[in-house]
Amino acid sequence: MTRPLIAIPARFSATASVLRYAAEVNARALIEAVWRAGGEPASIHPADTGTAARLARFDGVLLPGGGDLAPSRYGATGTHDSVYDVDTLQDTFDLDVARHALESGLPLLAICRGLQAVNVALGGTLEQDMGGPQREHRHLVHPVPLEPGSVVARSAGVEKTDASCYHHQRVDRLGAGLRVTARAADGTVEALELPGAVGWFTAVQWHPEDTAHEDPAQQGLFDALVRAAAR
Repeated sequence: MTRPLIAIPARFSATASVLRYAAEVNARALIEAVWRAGGEPASIHPADTGTAARLARFDGVLLPGGGDLAPSRYGATGTHDSVYDVDTLQDTFDLDVARHALESGLPLLAICRGLQAVNVALGGTLEQDMGGPQREHRHLVHPVPLEPGSVVARSAGVEKTDASCYHHQRVDRLGAGLRVTARAADGTVEALELPGAVGWFTAVQWHPEDTAHEDPAQQGLFDALVRAAAR
């Protein structure tokens, strides 16, 4: 049986230990989670033209984590000192991918930066830095309740999950049409969906790939993406 083809935009990396050059990468845990779900994961090169035509051959899209979006992309006039790894081409491509997937109905799972890219693509804004240690979600696994009946809850098969987080930014103003389907105890948006979306879509602020190999709820997000792609 042919595996549904899942496009995963690559991330630029200044170094990679097995290469002599800068690299384009995706996390192995992410790739393996898609493979376990029955998908064929394919990293794709970020480019600033032809996004719609390039995605036409794919059955689904996974927008992964990565560095920060340029604050200018959502109208901010200044840049916080904590903003890192901004790349103009990466931003352009991720935003184009998010818009095209949502407009065309291509199944889309967005993770961490991916969630933020979707929010910005739909006109939302981000909080550039969440603040001190009481609010920071770096290297943190914490319980997150999921809205009953939401796409994320149905995909995970639970109404509360242990979310593995690594981020210092979060949603500020919601993008047009988006609905929050999970929040952390401190109010941080942890999951989004788009009521009336043409195709299957959900976005999570945490990294389900971190624990998907041992947590069926986290693997369930990848399984749901691949099922939608297979249809």
